[in-house]
Amino acid sequence: MLSEIHDFLGCRTPDAWVEAALADPETMLIDHKNCEFKAASTALSLIAKYCTHLDLINMMSRLAREELVHHEQVLRLMKRRKIELRPLGAGRYASSLRKQVRSHEPVKLVDTLVVGAFIEARSCERFAALVPHLDEELSKFYNGLLMSEARHYQGYLKLAHQYGDAADIARVIEKVREAEACLITSPDTEFRFHSGTPGGAGVPVGAA
Repeated sequence: MLSEIHDFLGCRTPDAWVEAALADPETMLIDHKNCEFKAASTALSLIAKYCTHLDLINMMSRLAREELVHHEQVLRLMKRRKIELRPLGAGRYASSLRKQVRSHEPVKLVDTLVVGAFIEARSCERFAALVPHLDEELSKFYNGLLMSEARHYQGYLKLAHQYGDAADIARVIEKVREAEACLITSPDTEFRFHSGTPGGAGVPVGAA
């Protein structure tokens, strides 16, 4: 599954991002918690907006529950590590990817699902990049999240193909892949779970 995700993404996580995450585990965990909550919120908003799409409703309902469980698990980890909750502004990643979404239906839904697939795939890839470098507790936790993120990536992509045209989806994937890889490999002003290269240092590992 990880090899499939690497093929889907346009690049690997830069070593410099991994180093930044290890240097600032508190921000990493706070933003990870926020990402899990946002993922659940996105799933619920899709249910509300596309209330006649039964397969989408079923998948997003399951996904929202799972993301909220992950949110609670990160909160418990933070409590054990005495990490205080604090406001943390969103990074550029998700909002920039959503600029790739066309504004008219039904392709708006399809594009939104493709963007969701990329976000979940990148989360999975980042967990895998971090696992070898983390302490035992956090490594075990992040390793356990790999399969759920991979399932979410597959689910988003499956729904996109269900509601869209294969040739059009292939073009959308190429467009979003290029934009996503640029966000991951270009300099970023702040560290977040999905941020780019800190200060522009480093070279992406396995960049496509």
